[in-house]
Amino acid sequence: MASLQCTLLNQASKVATISAQRCDNQGAAATFPKKQGSRAFVRVLPTCSLSSSSVYGRSLRNGVHQRRNGAWSPLPAKPPKSVVRASAADGEDSSEDMSQVFGAALDFQELNSPAGTCDPLCSVDEMSSSDFQENYKPKTDLLKAVAVGAAVLTGAAVVNHSWVAENQNLAMAGVFVLGYAGIIFEENLTFNKSGVGLLMAVTLWTIRSIGAPSTEVAVQELAVSSQEVSEIVFFLLGAMTIVEIVDAHQGFKLVTDSITTRKPRLLLWVIGGITFFLSSVLDNLTSTIVMVSLLRKLCPDVERRKLLGAVVVIAANAGGAWTPIGDVTTTMLWIHGQISTVRTMQDLFIPSVVSLLVPLALLTAFSDKDDDKKEVRPVMTNEQLAPRGRLVFGVGLGALLFVPVFKQLTGLPPYLGMLLGLGVLWIITDAIHYGDTERQRLKVPQALSRIDTQGVLFFLGILLSVGSLQAAGLLQELASFLDQNIPSVELVASIIGVASAIIDNVPLVAATMGMYNLDTFPMDDELWQLIAYCAGTGGSILIIGSAAGVAFMGMEKADFFWYLKKVSGYAFAGYGAGIATYLAFYHLHENPVASVLGQLPFSP
Repeated sequence: MASLQCTLLNQASKVATISAQRCDNQGAAATFPKKQGSRAFVRVLPTCSLSSSSVYGRSLRNGVHQRRNGAWSPLPAKPPKSVVRASAADGEDSSEDMSQVFGAALDFQELNSPAGTCDPLCSVDEMSSSDFQENYKPKTDLLKAVAVGAAVLTGAAVVNHSWVAENQNLAMAGVFVLGYAGIIFEENLTFNKSGVGLLMAVTLWTIRSIGAPSTEVAVQELAVSSQEVSEIVFFLLGAMTIVEIVDAHQGFKLVTDSITTRKPRLLLWVIGGITFFLSSVLDNLTSTIVMVSLLRKLCPDVERRKLLGAVVVIAANAGGAWTPIGDVTTTMLWIHGQISTVRTMQDLFIPSVVSLLVPLALLTAFSDKDDDKKEVRPVMTNEQLAPRGRLVFGVGLGALLFVPVFKQLTGLPPYLGMLLGLGVLWIITDAIHYGDTERQRLKVPQALSRIDTQGVLFFLGILLSVGSLQAAGLLQELASFLDQNIPSVELVASIIGVASAIIDNVPLVAATMGMYNLDTFPMDDELWQLIAYCAGTGGSILIIGSAAGVAFMGMEKADFFWYLKKVSGYAFAGYGAGIATYLAFYHLHENPVASVLGQLPFSP
């Protein structure tokens, strides 16, 4: 059996070299002594194998530090007795060899920083020296930091330029496009999209304050925009926390166990149907959070779960389009009197169903038929409900379902209903877990530490950015341009739906409501119903086009281009099929032939 001996040479000059001898395979350890000032840095690249008992020796060859739970920690001053006994069992001279090893290790440890941390250069690679030289790439962190700092300083200088005040709209459009490009190419630029979104929002509002008639006007506009955005952010935080509490109690196991099918292609339809009807009662954002959390327990395969999550996004947007309380845009139109409850549900139900069925059919047709042979195995098969798990699941689900009821009864914003449900669930969980220190993870404070806060900040940055464009009048100008150049209201509504895949649908719908009045287009007119449908389902075309897509993007770390390649085409096909279905049914009522047929004795 091979043994490991380490010697520390040339201590006076502080250039350390660790060598490995008596190797089973050919070749010796490659060492790279490096000097920086008066300190020595050593990169140990061993190529020999170790005996089975030299577990501690493997830690030593990693340069005085051992890896535990993904982190490096210093070795103790003496070897464990178990290591000495194991080494002796292999017939090695354990007492002498291990003492030499630890003596060299402790001497080498003095070369490190006083805090005991290992310099980045003092690390270990399981590769040869030639591989190291071929694969070594200098770090670019400093270069990126300098580039970002230069960009910020350049942006600050440009913002103060008089040209920005004179060309506010052009400057804001340029910043918005540049920011969205940074979000889309997040993976390539290695910048977090949340930081890009926040930077874009602040820059746009700074430009708006310069171009506004006065700073006070910009502050008032920001206050209005912040009020609208904060309602959505509070709603999102409340919904995510409730879902996280239910998840901690394994409450979604009840729903997972009720889904009996394990066929991947059939599971697409089951998940889509459940999400569609759930979103018609809840909003599409909450439905997405609930269903994606369920998928994490139901489907361990990441790629398949992403595809199911994309179906959740399409189904949530489609389900929210045919009820006044299912989507924020339909709620806006409903509150302002553009659409009514019963007529909207009657006219938009079938188009919304079609917009979901078409993508499901296409995904099923083009998916691998061999997938049905690979059954999905739930992650929680052997897990049990936490104490009072059924109670927490019932209260959490009731809190989510109570939100639209609260809005109807009080007329207050939906986020207050969500916070009410969170408060009730908070008190209940504190009561049922009182005095049990082992259940701290089941309480709300721990749930708050686990929710995706960076996703919330990303959502905040996007909405504030869109709010600045609305305050500057850019969205109204876009709507007016469409009205002047595209006389067909059907085409205008369709374009608004496609635009909502890029720009938030709330300001688009708000701008459209300001463009057209009820005198020209009365309640339940074709324009209003098409806008309700298109603005709701058009956001499914791109992953960043809806709150449901953004939530899915944050929860599952889905990539923009992955969604564009795998899902966008199917979502667009469903979007177009739904419009065609609505127009066919709408014009059927006005068709003279249909009117004549309606007067026949056998007509219903």
